[in-house]
Amino acid sequence: MKKIFVLTGEPSGDKLASKIIACLKVLRPDIEYLSVGGEHLKALGIKSIYDLKEVTYLGFTRVLLNIFKLRKKINETVDEIIKFKPDILFSVDSPDLTLRIAKKIKKIDPIIKTIHYVAPQVWLWREGRVKKIKKFIDHILLLFNFEKKYFEKENVKATFVGHPLLEKQIKNKIDLTQLLKKNKKIISIFPGSRISEINILLPILIKFIILAQSKNNNFLYIFHTSKILKIYLNNLLSKSKLNDCEIISDEDIKRNILSKSIFAIAKSGTVSLEICNENIPSLIIYKMNFINFIIIKLLIKVKYANIFNIISNSEIIPELLQSKCNPQAIYNVFNSYMQNPELSELQISKCNKILNDMKTNSLSAEKVAEILISEF
Repeated sequence: MKKIFVLTGEPSGDKLASKIIACLKVLRPDIEYLSVGGEHLKALGIKSIYDLKEVTYLGFTRVLLNIFKLRKKINETVDEIIKFKPDILFSVDSPDLTLRIAKKIKKIDPIIKTIHYVAPQVWLWREGRVKKIKKFIDHILLLFNFEKKYFEKENVKATFVGHPLLEKQIKNKIDLTQLLKKNKKIISIFPGSRISEINILLPILIKFIILAQSKNNNFLYIFHTSKILKIYLNNLLSKSKLNDCEIISDEDIKRNILSKSIFAIAKSGTVSLEICNENIPSLIIYKMNFINFIIIKLLIKVKYANIFNIISNSEIIPELLQSKCNPQAIYNVFNSYMQNPELSELQISKCNKILNDMKTNSLSAEKVAEILISEF
């Protein structure tokens, strides 16, 4: 029996990995799995050697403060992978964690194929990593076609597979009447997939909603989160005593709610792809502590945080970062879109042109699954 160890480092990677494994289970039901994963892999019956939350940290300073704990977890993971003896170590995103582990695995057992999905953003910063990566990664799978040139010039085996979050999914029919309030337009809010992000962004978002509701009470604000974080988020929101706010964690409900939204406010990240793929106009927000921000500013090579803005080298989707990420600024952008529908139309049109270049002719998840099988 063939074996694959699936290595993720945060909820978004867990979600991506689950789409691949779901395809693999159909194509090759005889494969045995073990993982460092979250709720999405667990739903497929894939055991995780520990809770994903134990290695999910935000920012440089937080990693530094937990460096010994992380090092212990890395060594523990390496031991479990070697013990499992997989044919393939399939690592997904979170390069500061997953690539460290892959490097150690390759050194101990070079026979294990190392395949990494979601390339580190070398076009954003630390391009020199490519020379190091080629020493221990056998094959790297790319979400975006423009990334190929960075790896091919160093003779790293790289394949553009597209992004599975860009594939139109069949939405199961769900009765949302209990959730939706009559005559309320839906605003979808994505406050982040980590507790540390939520702790920073939620107080700002609550103040924004209070401000927006004082001007107009025709909106229903729906927070999208994971099942793991739903209770935590609910506890924080209940203290604010906001009206016309809901929290959802079910994937089918989230997809249906997003498609019915008129606007989205999202933490910078991959969720932006899902939002744009549903033709929903949005605003990107992000804030981190000052030390992290200074480090990032010194290292990055681009002006923008969002992938659509980076590719176009223009602010297609408004970005409110750091000091600009405040309740009044969020309301100002939100209100301008509500008052001027042409802004939404223009954003959607520009994003769709970029989305078309991101997509492949075949289903991305199936393509990755076929590559994994071929690597056996």
